[in-house]
Amino acid sequence: MSIRQYRPRGNNRNGISGKQNFLLYLLLAIAIGTQIAYPLIHDEKLRIDTLLVVYFGAATMLLHSLLSYGFRYFISFLAITFIFALGVEYLGVKTGWPFGTYSYDASLGFAILGVPLVVPFAWIMMAHPILIAARKTFPNWVFLAGGFGLMAWDLFLDPQMVAAHRWTWEASGPHVPFQPEIPISNTAGWLFAGMGLMAILNLLLPKERRKVGANAVVPEITLLWTLFAGIVGNIFFFHRSGVALIGGLVFGLFLLPYLFAIFIGRPDSSQRN
Repeated sequence: MSIRQYRPRGNNRNGISGKQNFLLYLLLAIAIGTQIAYPLIHDEKLRIDTLLVVYFGAATMLLHSLLSYGFRYFISFLAITFIFALGVEYLGVKTGWPFGTYSYDASLGFAILGVPLVVPFAWIMMAHPILIAARKTFPNWVFLAGGFGLMAWDLFLDPQMVAAHRWTWEASGPHVPFQPEIPISNTAGWLFAGMGLMAILNLLLPKERRKVGANAVVPEITLLWTLFAGIVGNIFFFHRSGVALIGGLVFGLFLLPYLFAIFIGRPDSSQRN
């Protein structure tokens, strides 16, 4: 049996038009470009860049969801994730549950119910690629793997945003390793909130891509870039090697099974004998 039989062929199809493909990769390039610029700028430019990172990242994932899975997935994913994120963040700001006691800074712009609009779009930016990865690697445990993936991503996100004063914590007692400004309750909150979101998305969203649609390369690049940028940025630009270590280990633990599934895959049951 050759290794070719183990490679997931459906992952590589791409039937979208040249213009659609160009737009998708253009948005991805802008999203990554704004992240590259982040440690190189300051003050108002940095504030604007922070917003652009999220909005272009979310736009990339929303366009990919439309081109790959169709309109039903796109509109359902957008509505469910936005409402869920807004609701859980509103609960967090008002009650301190499930993340702990925190407050957002006005620099994040327009807010709904005390939650900056950019925040639900940050959930949208990462929930789509993480859902794809969780469905691929652990189809019977999507809620758990997806929640773990969102929690792992936040190990990079929170210290960066706290350092930039985009939000602040009342951190007393146990904290995330190498992140004394962030309570451990935040990590637990992300895990459980992420599990809830992933359970809903996995239940309600279509699982099969369109017969003629975008492949999974853009979400794959996004996940790989998140790991790479989180490690390199924290070591060489933010000078927080502990964050790079913990975030890299945990996010890598989520990502490695997906990479294995992409490049090696699972045997086709019809060919096992």
